[in-house]
Amino acid sequence: MSDNNELGILARRKIEAEIIKPIYEILVREIGKTRAQAVIGEAIEQAAIDAGAHFARQEPNGADVKSFIALQYLWEKDNALDVKVIDADDQQYNYNVTRCRYAEMYHEMGLGEIGHLLSCARDEKFIVGYAPDVELTRTTTIMQGGKCCDFRYQTKKDKA
Repeated sequence: MSDNNELGILARRKIEAEIIKPIYEILVREIGKTRAQAVIGEAIEQAAIDAGAHFARQEPNGADVKSFIALQYLWEKDNALDVKVIDADDQQYNYNVTRCRYAEMYHEMGLGEIGHLLSCARDEKFIVGYAPDVELTRTTTIMQGGKCCDFRYQTKKDKA
């Protein structure tokens, strides 16, 4: 399923961050850090929903937890994540990330203060666009100082 020539998510995020960094710096100067982060956050969240919907349209049998699991190679490509899978079936995908190259990269680029906006905040919004009947619960991220990122994707209980 993986195409070795396909650009991984880590490489995409680096390219995006190189473009966003000077824009963010100008926004901070012009409208302040709080407002600049709100603007960047809003734009990234909408882009994540749109990306999820785009990926969902590529699924011949519809997007669900199982098809989402099959996409994970994109996020893990280029040694981007060290992942410990806890549960993976058609109703849930639960795992911990114990090393995150995304967080390392944003800190190296001087974007640690908005790294959570550039990557972490996308996760919950991506699944909204990809499979709206699946929800993500996460209580900690490496980007914001946690020892791991605890991803818990579950099919919503109230699904008809």
